[in-house]
Amino acid sequence: MQWTLVVPLKPLAQAKSRLADTADDGLRPGLALAFAQDTVAAALACPAVRDVAVVTDDARAGRELAVLGAAIIPDEPGGGLNAALAHGAGIIRSTRPGSPVAALNADLPALRPPELTRVLDAAAEFPRAFLPDAAAIGTTLLAAAPGRELLPVFGTDSRARHRASGAVELGLADVDSVRQDVDTGDDLRNALALGVGPHTAAAAARLLIPGQ
Repeated sequence: MQWTLVVPLKPLAQAKSRLADTADDGLRPGLALAFAQDTVAAALACPAVRDVAVVTDDARAGRELAVLGAAIIPDEPGGGLNAALAHGAGIIRSTRPGSPVAALNADLPALRPPELTRVLDAAAEFPRAFLPDAAAIGTTLLAAAPGRELLPVFGTDSRARHRASGAVELGLADVDSVRQDVDTGDDLRNALALGVGPHTAAAAARLLIPGQ
């Protein structure tokens, strides 16, 4: 089974505000783009992934991610993360109704294709399944089998919300790169310790990060 991944990305100027203590206003947009570039590149290198669709209205991000091979879907609803994901999944299913679809965070700069393969292979066993983030509060991946709606409920306490929605929680070990999203300075340090992709490594080199 090969998956289509839907990756949501808000306008870069608005992204990663919680990294304000680590990156100033001039650096955060580039850092958010670097996270997305490394996420998309790793996802496209995963044998279990057929293609990646990025839902964004950011022109710069759209150009750069299209160069990597991602399809770009305009965020027509403009209603936030879950509306963007539902819209992207709907576009995919309108052309390939039998495709399995998974939502993947855009801020997984340490993502490893073999680990993503393990997660998607495990998700294929269930109608809907999700992977909690490293903090065990949020969600980094939500998967829906062919014929099943994605029904994303990302946001505050999304781990509990996805579980309550009927999605199966994947309790996999040794998939840290798929769980390590980056919202805070500590998250970035953890991702750097795992080993990030080249775009994030270059962007992070411009930062003064304590402990690195």
